[in-house]
Amino acid sequence: MRIGIDVGGTHTDAVILDGDHVIAATKALTSADVVGGITDALDSLLKDGAVSQDMIQTVMIGTTQFTNAIVQRRELSPVAAVRISLPSGRGMPPMVDWPADIAEAMGGHIYTLHGGYLYDGFPVADIRDDEIASLIKDLLKKSIKNIAIASAFSPMNAEPEKIVAAKIRAAIPDARITVSHSFGRLGLMERENAAIMNTTLLPFADKVVSSFLDALANRGLHSPTYISQNDGTLMSADFVRAYPALTFASGPTNSLRGAHKLTGLQEAIVVDIGGTTSDIGVLQGGFPRESNVVIEIGGVRTNFRMPDILAIGLGGGSLVLDEGRTIGPQSVGHNLVTEGLVFGGETLTTTDILVASGAADIGDASKVAHIPKTTVEQAGFTMHEKLDQSIEMMKPGGKEMPVILVGGGAILVTGGLRAASQLHRPENSGVANAIGAAIAQIGGEAERLMSYRETPREEAIKKVTDEAKGRAVEAGAESSSIKAVDIEETAVPYMDEGATRIRVKVIGDLATGGSS
Repeated sequence: MRIGIDVGGTHTDAVILDGDHVIAATKALTSADVVGGITDALDSLLKDGAVSQDMIQTVMIGTTQFTNAIVQRRELSPVAAVRISLPSGRGMPPMVDWPADIAEAMGGHIYTLHGGYLYDGFPVADIRDDEIASLIKDLLKKSIKNIAIASAFSPMNAEPEKIVAAKIRAAIPDARITVSHSFGRLGLMERENAAIMNTTLLPFADKVVSSFLDALANRGLHSPTYISQNDGTLMSADFVRAYPALTFASGPTNSLRGAHKLTGLQEAIVVDIGGTTSDIGVLQGGFPRESNVVIEIGGVRTNFRMPDILAIGLGGGSLVLDEGRTIGPQSVGHNLVTEGLVFGGETLTTTDILVASGAADIGDASKVAHIPKTTVEQAGFTMHEKLDQSIEMMKPGGKEMPVILVGGGAILVTGGLRAASQLHRPENSGVANAIGAAIAQIGGEAERLMSYRETPREEAIKKVTDEAKGRAVEAGAESSSIKAVDIEETAVPYMDEGATRIRVKVIGDLATGGSS
């Protein structure tokens, strides 16, 4: 048996799975300290499922804590951003295009050093020991211990990053360092941005992971604990302490994976309707389709692997205006239970429309008896039309696809959706995100530029695959179960020697017998 938990901004969802069977499911309000919400969910879950703690083999948690920290500019620690690329790159220093508030929150500590390599393996310049010594001296003077290091084409040759990191660790043993090549994607500035954002979250990651483990320990759960990352796979709790930024957008990813588990569909559109927004994504081969564009997190460009999600302002707390012709994007969110009409409030929401239509029994229906029938009908049409238009935008090549409705707000869809070839409303869809967390496997990814003239294609792919497998094992995968699920080859015609970008993604089962 295993427990899946998804800590959202409003609710903490949790399930117990026995193999493929849902034993118990629950929702609890997310508390400010996170621990309270998880503890409440666990109490309800273990009681409803009549399961003892020693029967739980693993616990998987999905969280939006780190994404929210970046977006809301909170819990951010000072960071030294070290770039190894001189004499190139002077005109575009680290964090040059960041929003001023988040850059200031990290202290604006920028350092540029000579070194790095080109795509073809030739050095940009030699590393200079005097520059590294000066860097370390300044770090000690400012008491900065969170350091992000990025070097030109480090996924091709990470030696400069490793050298500088080793010298810093020798001088500052308790330094917290992120080397950008560990994120694996090419593109210096986006990779550098990802490393900086990861580094600023490291102290907060310690607090969050410790809170999760404390909440579980308080309920007698000492089984291995894993955290969801944004490609639908898992990381060990200790791995998250080093790479918290890999959890960005893991919530929608878990919902898509949960939708796959609940229906068995490999190819489908998933609509996850919450209290404020609806997240629409695409299942391909049972996993979320990845975005092929640069992703911004809190206004900062990154090259994270992220699911291709379209978020629209439609949820259970969305405001209904203009006699039903306008729905959202404003929402009462988690205040629905006090501000919605059916709960005695004064704000007309989509939930009130649902109750007024007779499609649901929530709150006090007499509070919405005065709403004109024309407003109810118009609001229902607007909601369905908004979803239909968004689903059409997400269809790959415009082809017909089934649609899976999940999330607590899925009850808003009272009729059919013309954009769906089939409409699925699976049992336990309200906790699909927690189910997605519970079924996740361990993943790893690597990316390199290789020349097939110098290295035969099979050998080149094997080299990148082995690197991805190594990262999966580090994250907690059983090495014998790992297999490649995606191999991407892209020719780069403007480079010499037939350069090809190779990206490999692997997944494997959880290694058993360990503890985080």
